[in-house]
Amino acid sequence: MEPVNKEYPFYLKSTVIIFGLILVCYALFNLQDILEPIAFALIFAILLNPLVSNLQKKGLHKVVAILLALILAIVVVGGILFFISSQLINFGDNLPELKIKFNQNLAQIQGWLEHKINMPIAKQQKIITNSLNSSQSLVGKTLGGAFGVLGFILLIPIYVFLLLYYKTLIINFFHEVFAEENTAKVSEVLTETKSAIQSYMVGLLLEALVVAVMNSVALLLLGVEYAILFGVIGALLNMLPYIGGIIAIALPVIMASVTKDGFTTQLGIIGAYTLIQFIDNHFLVPFLVSSRVKINAFFSILVVLLGGALWGVSGMFLSIPFVAILKIIFDRLPEMKPWGKLLGDEVPTRHKGEIWLRRKLRKQEVEAKNAEQEK
Repeated sequence: MEPVNKEYPFYLKSTVIIFGLILVCYALFNLQDILEPIAFALIFAILLNPLVSNLQKKGLHKVVAILLALILAIVVVGGILFFISSQLINFGDNLPELKIKFNQNLAQIQGWLEHKINMPIAKQQKIITNSLNSSQSLVGKTLGGAFGVLGFILLIPIYVFLLLYYKTLIINFFHEVFAEENTAKVSEVLTETKSAIQSYMVGLLLEALVVAVMNSVALLLLGVEYAILFGVIGALLNMLPYIGGIIAIALPVIMASVTKDGFTTQLGIIGAYTLIQFIDNHFLVPFLVSSRVKINAFFSILVVLLGGALWGVSGMFLSIPFVAILKIIFDRLPEMKPWGKLLGDEVPTRHKGEIWLRRKLRKQEVEAKNAEQEK
């Protein structure tokens, strides 16, 4: 007796999917300390995999090749962190003076708001306090937990090494999970997904480097203090679509407001960053970042906010690469292609219902003409 393939109704399937998503979010939230370093390690492993493969082709042992790639990555990341930390130390030395100027400007703004829109200063202070508390909780989600600092310092390199060392074992697992007749399809999906993810991540890093240089040059020309620091931070924030761009502009504008008189520098910063965003969106992203994994504005903002709610600042940075990975996989699976199109930024000019209705009307017209001719 042949098994019967029962088709479940849509409301039942959608309910199961919703409950599944809730369980996934619950697990991600509660297992942050364990999964967060693994997520970062997975991205680093994907980026380092081509280098490890090239070193192995040159005759190096697998363990030696992985260790050399890891050392290079640690030196690069350590150099970037050292530069940012040294800039932050210099910034901290001048913080008392900047704080006095900031409080003076803040008092003027609060007086203007109280006079123009009748917002009491006490209410303004409450809004500022609530914003600071929410920001602290967001950062706390990233650094909190017993394994937070330990994970970022020690666990990530260990996970990267193990993921690269057991790469073949992991790939074979995916082949064995599916039926044997799907081996060729699984191999094709894994190969295309790996190459697309690597090109996407490398392009994203190159884009951040170019944006950091343009930001720093623009701020240096405008005479903004700590121009390079704000330029690099702005490039990192640029990885957070829309939300990161707003914060990246706000930081140097606030610094210029505190350290300079008038509004010329602030307007110059807004104009320069607008031009940089135009260059980034119309030239850098299409050429450096694979257009196949571009996420539309709605889901970009949504996943960044969801990532922040789950894992804090780390979740905001990790959300876009992992949704891009999902889109790559969705685009290569026939049954998941509608989800890939939903995440993508290609907007169709007509919807399916309109096309179906036009075909139906055209068919009715043809049938009516044929009926008249028969009469």
